[in-house]
Formats: sequence, structure tokens, C-alpha cells
Amino acid sequence: MREINVAEITENIKEMCIEANHFLTQDMDLAMKDSIDTEKSPLGKQILCQLQDNLKIAGEDMIPICQDTGMAVVFMEIGQDVHFIGGTLEDAINEGVRRGYTEGYLRKSVVSDPILRENTKDNTPAIIHYEIAAGDRVNITLAPKGFGSENMSRVFMLKPSDGIEGVKEAILTAVRDAGPNACPPMVVGVGIGGTFEKCAVLAKKALTRPVNIRSHIPYVKELEEEMLEKINKTGIGPGGLGGTTTALAVNINTYPTHIAGLPVGINICCHVNRHAQRIL
Repeated sequence: MREINVAEITENIKEMCIEANHFLTQDMDLAMKDSIDTEKSPLGKQILCQLQDNLKIAGEDMIPICQDTGMAVVFMEIGQDVHFIGGTLEDAINEGVRRGYTEGYLRKSVVSDPILRENTKDNTPAIIHYEIAAGDRVNITLAPKGFGSENMSRVFMLKPSDGIEGVKEAILTAVRDAGPNACPPMVVGVGIGGTFEKCAVLAKKALTRPVNIRSHIPYVKELEEEMLEKINKTGIGPGGLGGTTTALAVNINTYPTHIAGLPVGINICCHVNRHAQRIL
């Protein structure tokens, strides 16, 4: 049994909040730079260059890459041979978010009640997803999610008879409806299977997979590539102003489901697709 003091979780979460809000992951950085070369529209190319300028300034001056520094979404993959000491894990995670957003001077966007709308003033609580795994490691993925793109998310409860063509139409419908509101070029996370809530979590987690890595399932890999091509033919383009780069990637996760259902979740993320990952 390996012991981990929750203070270590807090410190890492704090640092990850600041890191994810100031710097792109390497795969996203390369994808954004490559998109300038492949974009066919002069205006689209200009927008992509302006986004690069914004990212450069953010990194050099330690200014957030987007003014909406998001609601912290945390995926905790915990080895079953880990024992936490020094306090409760959930309190430690939220303390890390609190410190990250206050000490990092990040915008606080969380309200304590969805109707009363009083700001918590420290961006807590986080949205936390726990998973127990083998071993004695803790894999933390933190993804600050802005709501320009989050509001464009959809869940479709399809019939099994709708099949893969129904899934394709659901993805395209979500992207068309999102248009410029999701701050394209976007990354499209898709979850297929499970239940109403499971497909949404699958889609959210799909956004944290590197955009240059395709699914290991052959038909899913083909679907990812086909949907990326079709999305980029919609003409929405960078900033929604037209062009051939509407999305940088379509990442799809699947899960077993019920004989009577075909749930599909689509979680769209903007061009920064912020996340950070650490293994303790």
C-alpha cells in the first residue's frame, strides 16, 4: 500500500490550473500551427495567425489564453493500492482549484446555485470524476472548460435502428448548431454507448486525448477521420468566418450499452482545448 498525502494533490492541482490556462498541450500547439499551412481561405488563415499571436502573448506575459478560464473538470484515475492521508481527497482537489484560481489570478466563473447565481469567488467546486484502477499511481487530468463551447454540447438518445448513420448525423447537427459559438477551430469529443450520463462523460474525456492519436478500434478510427473531413467541409471555418479548418480533431470513445438504446454525447471544445495531465 502506497501512502500519498493529499497536500501533494492540492499542490499539483493548483499548478495544473495555472498551466492549463496559460499554455497549450504540445499536440494542440502543433495542430494549431499546422492548420495555418492547410487552411485554404485567406481570411481563415488570417484568423489562425491572429490566434497564434494571442497564444504567443499569453505565454510570454503569463496572461490566460482565454478570458473564460472555465470550470475545472478533474478526472482522477486512482490506483487501488493508494491510501490518502492528511485529509479528504475531494477537499484537497477543491483546495487546489481554489489556490490555482486565486493565486494564478484566473477569472472566477462558478456560482454556488444554478438559479440564485451567487459567485463562489474561488472557482470551486470542481467537477470531479473518479475511476479506480490497478496499481499504486494516481493519474490526474485537469480540463478547465469554458462555457462558450460547453453550451454547444448535446446528448442524443438514438434508437438502435438509427445505427452509425444516425451517429454521424447527430455529430454534424451538433457542430452545425454550434457554428461560431464554440470558437472554432474546435475539437469535437464524442461518446457513444452507455447511458444518458455515461455518453456525456465519455465525450468530455475524449477531449483530453491527444488530437494526433486516433482510436485503436478500426471502425471508430474510420469514423473519426470521416467526421473530421465532413465537419471541415461545412465551411464554418476559423472564428466562424468561413474556411476549411472548422475542427482540428474528432475524438470518439465508446462503451457497451443496452439492447434498446444508442446514446450519443457530443462535447465540443474551442481551439485551445485546455487540459493538463500528471501522474503521481
